[in-house]
Amino acid sequence: MADFHHISVLPDEVLELVAPKSGGIYVDGTLGGAGHAGLVLTASSPDGVLIGFDRDAEAIAVARERLAQFGDRVRIFQRNFSSIAATLAEIGVDAIDGFVLDLGVSSHQLDKEERGFSFQADAPLDMRMDRSSGASAADLVNTLSEAELFRIIAEYGEERWAKRIASFIVKARQEAPIETTMQLVDIIKGAIPKAKWEERLHPATRTFQGLRIAVNEELKSLEDGLADLLKLLKPGGRGAVISFHSLEDRIVKEAFRDAAAGCTCPKELPVCVCKRVPQYKVLTKKAVKAGDQELNANPRSRSARLRGIEKI
Repeated sequence: MADFHHISVLPDEVLELVAPKSGGIYVDGTLGGAGHAGLVLTASSPDGVLIGFDRDAEAIAVARERLAQFGDRVRIFQRNFSSIAATLAEIGVDAIDGFVLDLGVSSHQLDKEERGFSFQADAPLDMRMDRSSGASAADLVNTLSEAELFRIIAEYGEERWAKRIASFIVKARQEAPIETTMQLVDIIKGAIPKAKWEERLHPATRTFQGLRIAVNEELKSLEDGLADLLKLLKPGGRGAVISFHSLEDRIVKEAFRDAAAGCTCPKELPVCVCKRVPQYKVLTKKAVKAGDQELNANPRSRSARLRGIEKI
C-alpha cells in the first residue's frame, strides 16, 4: 500500500494535548495513514500501548504495515470507532490514558477516484468508508424520497440550494439511474444558478459532504464514540479531536463543554442543590488551527479544528 497518501494534521499540537507516556493505553479511533498513531507510540515508548480503529480496509492494511515496528504494543480493529467501548470490553480494557480522533476523509480516499468521494473525477458514486457493507451514495440518491434528500443535503451539507438540488435529483433519476460522481455533479450544477456559484467553493461541495455524512452515519458515530471515550478516560487522561466542518466541531465542542460542566441547578436557585462538580477540564479555550507553515505544506489542513479535554 505504498500509494496510500495521507498527511496527519496538527501532529505537534495533538501530541502536546494527549501527552503520551510510557505504560499508557491509548486509542486512535481513526487510524487513516497511522500518522498520529505512530507519533503516540513513539512518545509512549518503551511500553505504551495503542488500540487503533478504522472502517476502511485499505487504511487498516496500511496501518498494520506502518506500525509493525511497534510489535505487540499495537492492536488494530477494522471497526467503526462508535464500537470502541464494546471492543475494549472484549479485550479486557476498562480504562484508557488518552485518545485521538481525526475525523473526516483521508487524502487517500479523496484522491483515489474509484472511492467516489471526490467531485473532481468521474467514478462510481460510492462514498462508503467501509465498502463491504451499507448503502452507497448511489443507493441514497436513487431511492430516498425528495423530502429525505432535501433534509440530508440541507442539514448535513448546509446547502441553501438543497430543495432545488433534491428536486433535480428526483427528476433526473426518473430518466436514468444516477450511478457516477459526474452525473451527480452535472445535476447539482444545473440546480444551482450559475450566477450563484461561489468563487472558491465547487458547487457540489456541500451536497457531496451531506451525502458522505449520511452514507457513513458520521455524526451519530461521533456522538456515540465520543461519549464512550470520555467515560473510558482515567483521571489525568486526555483526549484530542480534530474536526473538519462545523457540524462535527459543534458536537465536539458541546460534548466537551457538557462534560466539564459543574453545577446544573437553575440560575434562580440561591444555592446549589445538585452537588455536581466538574469531572473534566477543557484544554482548548478555542479550537486550535493549523499555522502558516503547515498550511503551506498541506492545504487540506485549512479546515482542521482541534479541541482537547482532560479527565480531572
